[in-house]
Order: sequence, then structure tokens, then C-alpha cells
Amino acid sequence: MKLQRKNRRALALGVLAVSGALALTACGSDNNSGGGAKSSGTSAAAAPGSIKCGDAKGQLQASGSSAQKNAIDAWTTAFGGACKGVQINYNPTGSGAGITAFLQGQTAFAGSDSPLKPEEITQSSKVCSGGQAIDLPMVGGPIAVGFNVPGVDSLVLDPSTLAKIFDGKITNWNDQAIKKLNPSAKLPDLKIQAFHRSDESGTTDNFTKYLIATAKSDWPYSGGKAWQAKGGQSAQGSSGLAQQVKQTSGAISYFELSYAADGIKTVDLKTGASTPAKATVENATKAIASAKVTGTGKDLSLKLNYQPTEAGAYPLTLVTYEIACDKGNKAATLPAVKAFLSYIASEDGQKQLTGASYAPIPDEIISKVRTTIEGLS
Repeated sequence: MKLQRKNRRALALGVLAVSGALALTACGSDNNSGGGAKSSGTSAAAAPGSIKCGDAKGQLQASGSSAQKNAIDAWTTAFGGACKGVQINYNPTGSGAGITAFLQGQTAFAGSDSPLKPEEITQSSKVCSGGQAIDLPMVGGPIAVGFNVPGVDSLVLDPSTLAKIFDGKITNWNDQAIKKLNPSAKLPDLKIQAFHRSDESGTTDNFTKYLIATAKSDWPYSGGKAWQAKGGQSAQGSSGLAQQVKQTSGAISYFELSYAADGIKTVDLKTGASTPAKATVENATKAIASAKVTGTGKDLSLKLNYQPTEAGAYPLTLVTYEIACDKGNKAATLPAVKAFLSYIASEDGQKQLTGASYAPIPDEIISKVRTTIEGLS
């Protein structure tokens, strides 16, 4: 009889974990109005018993990065199925808004596609009693450059040309610079419709960091979460940009690969390698593997390599961080924070990412994340 109950429990947990994986393809709004992204493939389910609940209980409020929303959907479903006493509410408000809410003490942790600024770490001492906020890299992936050009299925761009397009210096799809990179493509005489984020976004920050690192002379801006170039058109969130590309002839924009669904084509980027790099999870992982930890103490912020030379390495990547207090977490939420972050950093949690067009964090880095989470207090 005990064996039957044990088998039924294992089966139930397995079904709940698979439900979490399916949430990656079924959910994915990056704003409050819905309009989800779709992912390709099926992510791995959490193994029964791999989620350790400990003393976790109550509601956990979190917000921030829309880029990781599809992953959060799956993780919270699997975690909630195993830890019945915990409800995790993640609001994909964008990285900037997520950090603001955390620093105001409104959330237990935040998601951000850019690491904390020094002044934000200083400010965090107000909510992290006796400690400070730290960056925990948890989700990696490529930023795809999606395009909608009638009659063109494949497109190669280099950093200079990409910068000039988004700065309004190249305005037509049959421009000579684009033709030179795509000699066999039938490029139409069509106006380029470049779309950027209207909200403060870590995706914008990473996209412009790439342009600064690879085409500084053609991108004369300092970068950051807010879009700085003049002209172009804007839309809210990654799902908004993807929708504009899908419905607008001549459109081009940038968003996480998980949003490049429903037939949206993506640009191959010219790098130092002999052939252009395609926007795939595997190619992003190659680039992220060369990132360096630059944070001090328990902070694990990374410096990404935007100019990889390895064949296939896709240079336009981002890493989403979970931001939490190293010390001074609220006693009421600390057990749930540690339990949830421990799960998503675990081998089973990271396995959820690949099937949803995200890249797991390389082993050398994620092992440090696990150790750091264990020491949260």
C-alpha cells in the first residue's frame, strides 16, 4: 500500500513538472496585457524530489525582466506543484522597473538583463539590512534580430550596417551596404521600419552594448536601458516588438529568441569567424562560455564577450540576473527565496531552459551561483 502511494505521488509530481515545461510554450507575456511568446521544442521536466521546499511558505512577490518570463512560467509551475505552501507572483514589468521595485522593498527578488549599477548596490543597503543586493546570473540566451522583408528568407548583417540601420543612416532595404553582405538576395526597394523598446529594458542595454563594442564609430551613444538614438518606431516589451515585426512589411527589431516565433526570420551576424553566426541557443552558449565574472564578493555579474572568434559563436547575447540581498533578507520570505532560487539554479532547473530557446548558464558559473544562494541570510 505504501509503495502504491509512493508511486502515485511520484507520478503526480512528474505530471506537474511536465506542466511547468509546457508552460514555456503556452505562456510568455512580457507585459500585463498578455500576448505571449511561443517557444520551439519541449523543455526538460524537473525530476520528482529534485525540488527542496524546506521551510518555504507564503507568497513571494518578484518582478523585472520580461526576457525570462517564459522560463519563470515553467519554474513557478513546477516549484508550486512540489511546494504547495508557496505562491510565487512574478510580474514582467521590465528590468528597470523590477530593480526599482526591489530597491523600494516591494519585492523579494528582481530579474534584470543588466547587472546592478554601483549606485544601485549602494542604495540596496536600505532594503538589505547589514548586506547588499547581488547579481546571480540565471538565464542566458541570444538576442535575435528579427526582420520582415518580402521575398527575403535569409539575411546577413555586420555590426556597422546594423548600427546604421537602427540609427537611421541606412533607410532602404536595397541599400548598397546590405546588398554587399547579401549578394544573392533579392532585396526590394522598400523602406526600413526599425523598431526599438519604448520602455527601459535590459535587452536594449545588451543590444546597444553589442553595437558599442563592435561598431563604436557608427553608434555614437553611451548605451543603457533607455533607447537613445533618434528616429525609428517603438513598442512596449519584447512581445510588442515581435508583433510589429510580424505585421509590418520592412520591419526589423531585436528581442529574445523565444519571441522569434510564428515564422519570424532572424538575421545571421557577421563575426570574426569565417561564416556568419546564426541566432541559436547552442551558438549563444558558445559565446556566453567566454564571459568573465567581474562582480566582487558574492556578486556574480558578468562581462560578456561581444566579439567571439569561435566558429558559430553568436555574439549578441544577454544574461538575466536574479537580484537578491546577500544578507538582510526578510525572515518571512527568506526560506522561499532560497528554495526557489536553489531550484532554478539546479541542474534540473537549468534543463528547463534549452527547449524554450534559452541558454543554460555554463557549469563553471552556475556552480558559483548555487554556492552563493546557499549562503543567503
